[in-house]
Amino acid sequence: MAAEGGSSSGTREVVEDDFFGAESGWVEARTACDHLPSLCSDLSQIPLPDSPCSRCHHPAENWLCLSCKDVFCSRFINKHMLKHYEESGHCLALSFSDLSVWCFECDAYLDVQMIWQLRPVYEVAHLLKFEERPSFRAIESLQLSSDQGEGSS
Repeated sequence: MAAEGGSSSGTREVVEDDFFGAESGWVEARTACDHLPSLCSDLSQIPLPDSPCSRCHHPAENWLCLSCKDVFCSRFINKHMLKHYEESGHCLALSFSDLSVWCFECDAYLDVQMIWQLRPVYEVAHLLKFEERPSFRAIESLQLSSDQGEGSS
């Protein structure tokens, strides 16, 4: 929420952090990651999204390790995905809850729409979870329109 300005004219001062979502909990996913080489070479075969944690067998809030394809529970359950990362160095994981991808090394979410190496596993997980293919933004058309915008004045 924007902070009230001290002016008697009724104007409001916009606080930049509020505008960009810092207090709302919104985060912008990264469009690049140096840790993509650690992805498993075959992510076309993955466990089902309702697979339990391989350590505690908890049925919910589980993550798929994108290096070894094991399933572990989130930091909100028993922290087994976090412990797996700390023990193995496997830093990329896909949430079976919302199909987001997290990099523990970057400490950030990754944009599966913009990082082409993540699209295949996202597509398989989406198909398994929702029984339909996901829609993807057309990166080529986004790049084309931004290239055309740069050339015009």
